[in-house]
Amino acid sequence: MTAVHHHHPIVESPPVLAELHTHWHNEDDTAAWARQLAAQPALAQAYVTLHGDLGAGKTTLVRHLLRALGVQGRIKSPTYAVVEPHEAPGLAIWHFDFYRFTDPREWEDAGFRDLFAAPGLKLAEWPEKAAALTPPADLAIYLEATDAMQRQVTLRAHTPLGQALLQGLQAAQEPSP
Repeated sequence: MTAVHHHHPIVESPPVLAELHTHWHNEDDTAAWARQLAAQPALAQAYVTLHGDLGAGKTTLVRHLLRALGVQGRIKSPTYAVVEPHEAPGLAIWHFDFYRFTDPREWEDAGFRDLFAAPGLKLAEWPEKAAALTPPADLAIYLEATDAMQRQVTLRAHTPLGQALLQGLQAAQEPSP
């Protein structure tokens, strides 16, 4: 047996096609930014990953985004279920939280391959826990808490769809003439 059979594959980071930096001063900024992202037509088929330490605001951002997309009712964190499905008008959404994900066999058993192949928006917290199994993110959002309320945010597009999202966000942030 060779070493290939004993080691997990190395997961390479996909290339960054575009990058955007922003700063949120409070939760109102987070909500406003989520509304701008929700307004992007390309989001309907995107895979968006959220990165950051515990308490960085990943779940808060997802909740604001889901509300902006029209999701009604209670929005639960998928920390224990790993995935929570949501419905918005004309849009299927899956919110993943891979924090407790430990066994790649769970991926197949849970049908995640089928979910990622289906149309709709996929949002993933702690994506690095399942990185060898997921496709490259269209858009990766990195959140860093600078204090209790403020966040430094870096957005990285890894696909042409992600680039379209960033371009739409940049256009939404530019002042009108």
